[in-house]
Amino acid sequence: MTVSLNGKVALVTGSSRGIGRAIAERLAAAGASVVVNYTQSASAAEEVVHAILAKGGKAVAVQGDVSHASEVARLFDEVERAFGQLDIVVANAAIFFTKPLAESTEEDFDRMFKVNAKGVFLTLQHAANRIKEGGSIAVVSTGATRMNMAGTALYTASKGAAEQLVPTLARELGPRNINVNTVSPGFTETDMMPNDEVRAYGASLSPFSRIGSAAEVAAVVAFVTSPDGHWVTAQNVQAGGGVAF
Repeated sequence: MTVSLNGKVALVTGSSRGIGRAIAERLAAAGASVVVNYTQSASAAEEVVHAILAKGGKAVAVQGDVSHASEVARLFDEVERAFGQLDIVVANAAIFFTKPLAESTEEDFDRMFKVNAKGVFLTLQHAANRIKEGGSIAVVSTGATRMNMAGTALYTASKGAAEQLVPTLARELGPRNINVNTVSPGFTETDMMPNDEVRAYGASLSPFSRIGSAAEVAAVVAFVTSPDGHWVTAQNVQAGGGVAF
């Protein structure tokens, strides 16, 4: 199946690297004009833009910290200024660190939830108010919310909180023919992969005996945000290579 997003405009938060970059490049390859959002890595974001332009796509980079309401508002303004409309929003920006729950501080909690939960809330809120009728929204979460891995309590709790926004928003936006879904990657080869031990553990859980690639996750996001995937809504699509979370 070839996904076509010709004439669509997509915003992908946190898309200067990793899964976010793969999503931006996949949507652009399908024909969408893409806004590559970043918080600090301007050079990395411009690299993504150049990669898209080199293949004949359309993209611009826009800075914005999704944990600040004013910056999210400006980000959405810049999308409309650059391309005149908004059809697809992918809430991908996130942070990750591990720490035992008993050693975690209030500052650790606030830092994790500020981006992974509040950032998604703000992104979805603006998407709901600005996206065109018939548009698509996807939240990138993690299959780890269904596992009990030591050290991930704050991360999975913050991601789980964001996941809970999705089915309600799907219900609220259904009358405008907007679908809203979560895509939850499993163990994926990115710069967030801590070490070979974790890589091998992740591979052992999949029937394919390997971990996934960012491009494979991006393909799932491209599907649920395309016309072919529009009937899918209010779902948490597991993109983890068959790992039984």
